Amino acid sequence: MHGERESIGVIAGGGAFPILVADAARGQGCRTVAVALEGETSPDLAEHVDEIVWIRLGQLGALIRAFRNRGIGRVLMAGTISKRRMFHRARPDLKGLSLISRMAVFHDDGILRAVTRELEKQEIRVISSTEFLPELLAPEGVLTRRRPTRGEEADIRFGWRMAKELGRLDIGQCVVVRRKTVVALEAMEGTDEAIRRGGGIAGEEAVVVKVSKPVQDLRFDVPSVGLETVRVMAEAGASVLALEAERTLMFDKPDMIRFADEAGISIVSRREKEGER
Repeated sequence: MHGERESIGVIAGGGAFPILVADAARGQGCRTVAVALEGETSPDLAEHVDEIVWIRLGQLGALIRAFRNRGIGRVLMAGTISKRRMFHRARPDLKGLSLISRMAVFHDDGILRAVTRELEKQEIRVISSTEFLPELLAPEGVLTRRRPTRGEEADIRFGWRMAKELGRLDIGQCVVVRRKTVVALEAMEGTDEAIRRGGGIAGEEAVVVKVSKPVQDLRFDVPSVGLETVRVMAEAGASVLALEAERTLMFDKPDMIRFADEAGISIVSRREKEGER
C-alpha cells in the first residue's frame, strides 16, 4: 500500500485524454501509475502522473506486470492508438502472442475486450474511461446557435441508422451523409480523414454523424470529437455534426462550439430514439 491514497492505473494512448484523466484522478487524491505506449503516448504525460512505465504496443505481459508489481487493482484506458501503427509497430511479447493466437478477428472491441479479460484474470479491474471526467460527455441538445435545417434533420436520421450499423460491424463510428446518401464511412483511417473524403465527394453541406456502437462498452473506445473535428469539417464544407448524447467525449468544448458558430456549423447531440435502433 502507498499510504491511504487510492491507486489508479492509466493505460495511456495518444492525445490529450490521458493527461486530462491523470490530472483529474490526482485532483481527487489518487496515486496514478501510467503504462505508456512507445510511439503513441505523449512524453508530457510523465509530468502528470506519479509513475510512468513505457512498453511497446502488444506487450501484454509487461502491461500486467507493471500494474501487479505496483499493487494497482483498478485501471482505465485513455487515448488513441493509430490503427496503421498496429500493423507496423506492434511487438507482442509471449503473453501478447498468446492472446493474438486465440483471436479469430482483429476488431477494435474484440481486442480491447480480450485485453480486459486478461487484466481481470489478474484481479485488475477495468473501469470507465469517463469515471473521473463525466463532464466531457456530450450533453443533450443543440449546442450551437444554428440548428439543423429540415433536410439536414433527415440526413441525421438516415446517417444515425447507417452509423449504428457500421458500429455493429465494429468497423467505425462515423458516417458522412448528403441528401440521404452515404458519401463516406469511417474505417481504419479515422474520423478526420473520413470527413475530408466525404466533404470532397459531397461538395458542400455534408452531415457528419458520429455515434457509439450499439453494444458500446464505455470502459474503452468511447467516440470522441474536438476542435480539430470542426476545423476539418469547415475545410471540407460539412454543415452539421450529430453526436450521441452522454456517450461521446467532447474535448475543447467551448472552443469547439465557438469555432462552429463562427463557421456556421450546427452541432447537435441527442439520445438514440426507438425508431433509430
